Amino acid sequence: MNRRRIQILPNIAMILICMVMLFPVFATTVISFKQQSDVARKPPLLFPCDTPSSDFVPSACRFFVEGYERIFAFKENPETWFGYEATGAIVSKYMPNSLIYAVFSSLFITLFAGLAGFSFSRFAFKGRRILQVGILALTGIPLLTNLLALYQTTVMLRKALVPSIERFAAWQQFSDITTKMLIDSLDRVILIAIYTGLLMPFSIWIVKSFFDAIPRDLEEAAVIDGCSPFGALMRIVAPLAAPGLLAAFLLSFVNIWNEFLTNYLLVGSSKQNLRSVMVAVYDLTGNNLINYQVLAAACVLVMMPVIILFLATRKVFFSAMVEGAVKG
Repeated sequence: MNRRRIQILPNIAMILICMVMLFPVFATTVISFKQQSDVARKPPLLFPCDTPSSDFVPSACRFFVEGYERIFAFKENPETWFGYEATGAIVSKYMPNSLIYAVFSSLFITLFAGLAGFSFSRFAFKGRRILQVGILALTGIPLLTNLLALYQTTVMLRKALVPSIERFAAWQQFSDITTKMLIDSLDRVILIAIYTGLLMPFSIWIVKSFFDAIPRDLEEAAVIDGCSPFGALMRIVAPLAAPGLLAAFLLSFVNIWNEFLTNYLLVGSSKQNLRSVMVAVYDLTGNNLINYQVLAAACVLVMMPVIILFLATRKVFFSAMVEGAVKG
């Protein structure tokens, strides 16, 4: 009996920890469906289900979508499928920006980290140990110490490349709008390169642990059967290391999606159309100090892509984390 109680205690502790961690998410979701009068009530109530005679009556609950209406800002547009178009900046501009940064950066990180991790795992070359230690040390450097250098590098790159783009646009007789789009594309490429470099060291170590767990006999057998070394990597090793590559992609995606400081410093107020969704939510706080339901609705929308991604890949992700911890 005592042994059974000891086994139950960790489960109870995990349930309590999960409840504490999920409560802010739950409270934010509830606030996003409140109206302004219920949000500003004192003392505050978690559920707007009170009546003059009772604090909680399920039939008296008052839930509204005012916050989401202001975030989406739907307007009629006959050219769209449903006849309406979301014109809110967070939905129409900033969330796509973050999606572009997160997807492309994560793809590059997964590709380059996979090649680097395979090289460290399979090849013995001079300076290999020093490079591994250096990459591991990079993961411990705070981001704040690199921001000034990143800002100066970005300014230098723009000064060197923007005039060339403008001359090319003048030679091709592009319009001002097209020229501006090319310059914005350059800024996006620079941001994607910065995100890729920031998260590359950590991803290399994640992927390397999976390559270390794959027996080399499989590659040697493939080479004996006539497969080239690169073919053995793509056909044998890469599929076996797919859980590790997916884990690197997911962790990179989440970190870039939630990233705030780098985008806020490098983009600032001069390039508002390049802002990430986190910077947009931060700017929203200055305009909605009282309208907390609008802020809560924005926060719920920002959470949804990451939640959906993890729910769709949770089995592979958690199995990858367990295998990496055991085998690595």
